[in-house]
Amino acid sequence: MLRWFISKYPLWIDCYVQFNYWNFQCSLAFIFAIEEINRNPHVLPNISLGYDLYIFQKTKWTFLDKAFTCLTGLGAMIPNFRCRRENKAAAILTGPSWMTSADIGRLLDLYKYPQLSFGPFSTILSDRSQFSSLYQTSAKDTSLPCGIVSLMVHFSWTWVGLVVIDNSRGNQVVSDLKGEMDRNKICVAFVKMVAENLHLFGPTSREILQLTVISLANVVIVYDDTQSLHTTMLKNMQCLITGKVWVMNSQWEAGSAEHFLIDSFHGSLFFAHRHHENPNFRMFVESYNPFNYPEDHNLVRFWHSFFNCSISILDCKILDNCLPNASLAFSPLNIWEMDMTVDSYNMYNSVYAVAHSLHEMTVKQVELHSHLNGQGHVHPWKLHPFLKNIHLKNGAESQVILDSERKIDAEYDIVNFWNFPNGLRQKVKVGSFSSKAPQGQQLVLVDSMIQWDTGFTELPRSVCSESCVPGFRKSPKEGKPDCCYDCTPCADNEISNETDVDNCVKCPDNHYANTEQNVCLKKSVTFLSYKDPLGMALTCMSLGFFVITAGVLGVFVKYHSTPIVKANNRTLTYILLITLTFCFLCPLLFIGQPNTATCILQQSTFGVLFTVALSTVLAKTMTVVLAFKVTVPGRMVRWLMLSKAPNFIIPICTLVQLGISGIWMSSSPPFIDSDSQSEHKHIILVCNKGSAVAFHCVLGYLFSLALGSYTVAYLSMNLPDTFNEAKFLTFSMLVFFSVWVTFLPVYHSTKGKVMVAMEVFSILTSSAGLLGCIFAPKCYIILLRPDRNSLHCIRFKAHSRGEVHLTD
Repeated sequence: MLRWFISKYPLWIDCYVQFNYWNFQCSLAFIFAIEEINRNPHVLPNISLGYDLYIFQKTKWTFLDKAFTCLTGLGAMIPNFRCRRENKAAAILTGPSWMTSADIGRLLDLYKYPQLSFGPFSTILSDRSQFSSLYQTSAKDTSLPCGIVSLMVHFSWTWVGLVVIDNSRGNQVVSDLKGEMDRNKICVAFVKMVAENLHLFGPTSREILQLTVISLANVVIVYDDTQSLHTTMLKNMQCLITGKVWVMNSQWEAGSAEHFLIDSFHGSLFFAHRHHENPNFRMFVESYNPFNYPEDHNLVRFWHSFFNCSISILDCKILDNCLPNASLAFSPLNIWEMDMTVDSYNMYNSVYAVAHSLHEMTVKQVELHSHLNGQGHVHPWKLHPFLKNIHLKNGAESQVILDSERKIDAEYDIVNFWNFPNGLRQKVKVGSFSSKAPQGQQLVLVDSMIQWDTGFTELPRSVCSESCVPGFRKSPKEGKPDCCYDCTPCADNEISNETDVDNCVKCPDNHYANTEQNVCLKKSVTFLSYKDPLGMALTCMSLGFFVITAGVLGVFVKYHSTPIVKANNRTLTYILLITLTFCFLCPLLFIGQPNTATCILQQSTFGVLFTVALSTVLAKTMTVVLAFKVTVPGRMVRWLMLSKAPNFIIPICTLVQLGISGIWMSSSPPFIDSDSQSEHKHIILVCNKGSAVAFHCVLGYLFSLALGSYTVAYLSMNLPDTFNEAKFLTFSMLVFFSVWVTFLPVYHSTKGKVMVAMEVFSILTSSAGLLGCIFAPKCYIILLRPDRNSLHCIRFKAHSRGEVHLTD
């Protein structure tokens, strides 16, 4: 770990301290910034910045030891005493671990000593109640979870694993990630919290490998702000090919794994803080060698390791056998990076922030005390107001803000890692993420540039269940996350025209679902037409019975003077036949495209015609009864017979029916209605009855007439008469009852064309029953047995059974 101290002292560093290539680049950025500022005549003119650079083991005792050294000088650790040092350091730079900064910060806060952390931004370090003297250079990472989840949504990855360092920042990241995932319907396959002191081949390390290999999640998000997790995973991946897509919050340390297999981490994606490159830094690194900077003993060791230079063990000096043009630019790619890393860039900004704050403080001192000429003693705690309000541009023309309340969210470059054999690596920028961009434009990605793991021949998929295609909906599995589901076909007349829908959409009443159930098609309008097989059959039946009835009427007119026609009131017979003729034509009103006129005529005509027919039957039965009662003494019977009172039954009953129909048509008349439920692909135009009560009242009135006719006919069945038609009238009423009693339940259980057809069929059947039962026997005698339709036959039977009464 690195700890940096700015003072007016020269470089001091121990040659035998443990070396770290990642931190070594931070030290170069630190030295580069110091030299760049010292060359700048506009910042701290006539003053040169010095520094002390410490690289030491990650132990709290060492942290506190170096902190006391800064506070007291290079001598023994005696608080509030200075040994061998004239001035204290103006500020302390710590990092990259936030925990290290926190450990030192608690001590430095007691002395109000300025401290700048160049590691990842931490909400804990921004707590001014604990760390009032600590400032963070890095931008906020609050939008990182949103960026990672946006990447998941872009590639439709809904089943991912989480491997997170187990500290307060890691717990916060897990909470933020889960919240973003829930809002975007992404599920967590597993969460593994890893201790910061993770051992390379310990139990926790093996658990990570088992989880990633066994899990169906092909995408694993790794968050680590200490680099220990990345390093351990890299070491383990040298022994195991995982075939996973790793999404990380930062790149790993250079040099943490020298040669690992081509499949290990190949195709991984990193979210790196976007920063402006300083071209002068590369030039500085290329010129940074042991000959120009002999005090840097770590650089000597670097030359010894990679350029086979001989060194002196006693004083860490280069001896000979070195390449004449050796440079860090020639070092292996897997060990060294020429461009600034995120931590190096934050280090660079930290030095600039301290330098500009010192500059402003010095200028203010000169303005207040002109005799000092900028050479006054610097009290570190006086630097705080200037550090807090600092807002400057560094040498790379980037803004630097230390106040956590004024900091903005970081913008990220999305980097794709390409790994090749023998340690050859390449990092390629494939996209970016900015929370400040408009919604829908925050994530920019060039998919064609991304190289995936060699185990994937196409875009990697990471889902718990395969997508439900249009026509299906997701059906959750009990006890499983929302991303794990079965695909269930949509219900009847429901569709889904997208993948992975939670619920199917019901088609409107005037539409229907196609066979695949992914499109709603418009229903065609239809009705019981003459071209339909059912309509054609009913039309033929109607016209056929009409012709038969007309024929029967013709027969009765032709043989009007015969005894059988004259019997039982010839006039009523004609009325009944004419009414039945119209009854058989009535169904034609039900067939064809309905309109308001036909809807009204259907019910009114049906009710009136059947009322006339049934009242005529009632009148005929009354005629039969009165014909046999005329021989019985009594004025009333004789008067009823002579006045033809039964003929008044027809107009009286018809007027009652007209009254019922009038009330019906005036209060709630029938109207055109549409039935979209009966047939899947059609909307059927039908006539709505308007008032179901009125319709049933009409039927009830017809039933009462039929019941009266049946009762009178039944009572007169056994009257002695050669042409007594009471039996036939009784049977006709039984047929009428049977038809309409059967009609009602069937009518109410059907819809659409079938409902209309049932009403038409009932009209035809009941009319045919009246025609057949009453007139078929008479036509048989008239046409086939004319010998029985003569006076001779009648007189012959009269002597044996009594007189015959002919009523005309």
